[in-house]
Amino acid sequence: MIACRAARQCFFQVSIDTGWHEMSQKDHWEQVYTSKATEELGWYEPHLRTSLNLIQGLGLAMDASIIDVGGGSSTLVDDLLDAGYRSITVLDISERALSLAKKRLGSKAELVTWWVGDMEEIDLPEGHYDVWHDRAVFHFLTGADQQHDYRDKLLRSLAPGGHFVVGTFAPEAPPTCSGLPVQRYSPEQLEATLGESFELIHHRKALHMTPGGVRQMYLYCHFRKTS
Repeated sequence: MIACRAARQCFFQVSIDTGWHEMSQKDHWEQVYTSKATEELGWYEPHLRTSLNLIQGLGLAMDASIIDVGGGSSTLVDDLLDAGYRSITVLDISERALSLAKKRLGSKAELVTWWVGDMEEIDLPEGHYDVWHDRAVFHFLTGADQQHDYRDKLLRSLAPGGHFVVGTFAPEAPPTCSGLPVQRYSPEQLEATLGESFELIHHRKALHMTPGGVRQMYLYCHFRKTS
């Protein structure tokens, strides 16, 4: 998952049995991926079929450059490889999460570019990615500055006419996830946040049931970079 810019180091308070303490977002996500199996995590799905269908529906070449931001230990990278895509990058702040994905893929992990770190701090290549995928990262950015920084990085890194496929919590979803507050979006709100440089092509909702039985309504959107 994503963290705040290191230059303005971001911390939040976490409640534990002995009281309150400060924890960096990186520490938080490392702890999450260490304390639970992937199949027990709230956002886990055996296959991210909605995301995969949206990406495949773009009709891109198999060598199109795809980045999965906040991919963690998700199986989307497995399915993209199985579908024949050959230029895949997975970025996550949790080293533990990516190590789990690599172990699962075995020798196929060598076909993927893996980046550990804060997406806002990593120097992504300009105009490089044909597809930027994000499921359940953007909605953790609850501050306007964080959202604008993300948008600027997205705009800079996408190729002309590139695609942004994003899944966020819809208005009906809970106000928190993994103990953190989230920003919930309607299509109109997400469109306004991204600004005029992105055209909303398609949107749909999909209900996700967590392994613990919590109902989470997701909003999935496909945007195209226009400028």
